[in-house]
Amino acid sequence: MDSLPKIKCGLEIHQMLDTKEKLFCSCPTVIRKDQADYSFMRRLRLARSEIGELDPAALFEFEKGLHFIYEGYNENVCLVEMDEEPPHQPNREAIELALKFALIVKAHVVDEIHVMRKIVIDGSNTTGFQRTMLIAIGGRVNVRGKEIPIETICLEEDAARKVDEDPTRRSVTYRLDRLGIPLIEVATGPVIESPEEAREVAHYIGLLLRSMGRVKRGLGTIRQDLNISIEGGAKVEIKGVQYLDLIPLVVKNEARRQQRLLEIRDELKRRGLKEEDILFSPVDVTVVFRNTKSRVARSAIEKGGVALALKLKGFKGILGVELQPGRRFGAELADRARYWARVGGIFHSDELPAYGISMEEVEEVKRLLGTEENDAFVLVFDEKEKALKALEAVHSRIIEAFHGVPEETRAANPDGTTRFMRPRPGKARMYPETDVRPIKVDGSLLARLERELPEPPEKTLERLKNKYKLSEDLAQQLFNSEHLFLFEELVTKTGASPVLVASVLTNTLRNLRREGVNIENIEEDHLFGVFKAVASGKIAKEAIPDVLKAIAENPELSVESILSKLSLQSLTISELEELVSQIISERKQLVEEKGEKAFSPIMGLVMERVRGRIDGKTVAEVVRKKLLEAISS
Repeated sequence: MDSLPKIKCGLEIHQMLDTKEKLFCSCPTVIRKDQADYSFMRRLRLARSEIGELDPAALFEFEKGLHFIYEGYNENVCLVEMDEEPPHQPNREAIELALKFALIVKAHVVDEIHVMRKIVIDGSNTTGFQRTMLIAIGGRVNVRGKEIPIETICLEEDAARKVDEDPTRRSVTYRLDRLGIPLIEVATGPVIESPEEAREVAHYIGLLLRSMGRVKRGLGTIRQDLNISIEGGAKVEIKGVQYLDLIPLVVKNEARRQQRLLEIRDELKRRGLKEEDILFSPVDVTVVFRNTKSRVARSAIEKGGVALALKLKGFKGILGVELQPGRRFGAELADRARYWARVGGIFHSDELPAYGISMEEVEEVKRLLGTEENDAFVLVFDEKEKALKALEAVHSRIIEAFHGVPEETRAANPDGTTRFMRPRPGKARMYPETDVRPIKVDGSLLARLERELPEPPEKTLERLKNKYKLSEDLAQQLFNSEHLFLFEELVTKTGASPVLVASVLTNTLRNLRREGVNIENIEEDHLFGVFKAVASGKIAKEAIPDVLKAIAENPELSVESILSKLSLQSLTISELEELVSQIISERKQLVEEKGEKAFSPIMGLVMERVRGRIDGKTVAEVVRKKLLEAISS
């Protein structure tokens, strides 16, 4: 594989705080799983900023024409989240945590904290904006001997969480329990130069945040956004990378995508093409598909829709260029069409005939468009208005191809690829919050917080190694995982073996993920329950992988229910001895032929029957004892 281009990357890390109350009200910061108590509907409208400008990202969301359904709970959603009451003064506990982090990374704390509004009308906030506060600037962290600048540290309210989307009703449903939970946002300078370094920096900043103790843990409580560019490319923001191990892949794929887009730009120049060659002249080709075998085309036309095609002069072969694994340039066009016009997708000539569209239909479309040998075309089936809007979006993206890499915001996919999300926001999205007074930061407060700072993660690691006798390799694996601070809690509160806990948090969970197990369903309460069961002798440590796998498949069940479901009641020594004697008796000929060498096959047979119900070391001792008795008798 050809080498990656030179990368320039910065991180924005968002960590959810585990405070008693939300940022601008006294509601508890609890994420609920049960049914909401009530709901209401809102539409959000776009307003100009204080300087009279429209933010492009906000305009994009507004033009979708969606309405939003909000679900709430009586206990942890109030009139502030509903935007029926002004925000209260900011949560002091959250402010102090943000200030502590600023001191940890030696940032310059502002003298006065001001609350700002950031326009957000995708429905994730009932107000149409997100409240955020600049806490500090100009910090730094040292990662493997390299100084990484921390440009800004902000404290902001988390968004509502999306629980449903109905394209036919043009509605999105959000739940308000998460809205208003405090978040620390940490933005680094764009000095990261490799995919692996991006992970290391994100991991270390995450450790510093978790070292404060009062942060939430688990899936979705820490999110990484990446700003990536290559030489000659453009700044592209990747939103919502939740897993550390996914970061290197996302960076690598985005660098490769930008490299391919630059190659497409250069190829268009070699072909002598110019922007003005790409005319926006859609042609109605519905007649071609009256008797088509394509289900997509037939369904659209039967509902009164049309087939519209757009000729792309000189673009033959370009639409099929792979930009990321499994995603071609045609997918970039489809993303734009879906988001701007809400169509299901598009077809393009580099992938046809396929999807039920025949070669004869392709040739007829070409004839109606008047294409030549090196031309391509794009085809969309939908209501005429939506189809036209989709082709407008495609045409706009094609024009951008002449310039290389467009600046945009993209969303991370689970496989490490990315998709178009929205245009990058402009400078017009921020303006002052008039309902909250500024907060002065005095020296005495900072001096007190300085005395309360936690030990650095490196010292925590050394202390844990010495206290819990972890090997250098296992301790380093723990340090490189996301579980360094969870480890000590599990050991202290469950009484389980430190080596066992560390091994499960690093090796076992990683192996289960590789097997395709959805370990994100395994929550901390589950882990506490499993290790308590091991420490109390309810199950053997060998049962842990099977128990965790069952929890991942049935996260709504308690650990006790899982153990009962798996029939993992522990064996007594006498029950084990009886079982071993029975198996040795059944394999009498094997024992007579091999003597003590029969230990391994007998051990394997016993473990098949007792795995997870009694410790393997105990099984080995009993098997050896009973085998020697059988040989000498």
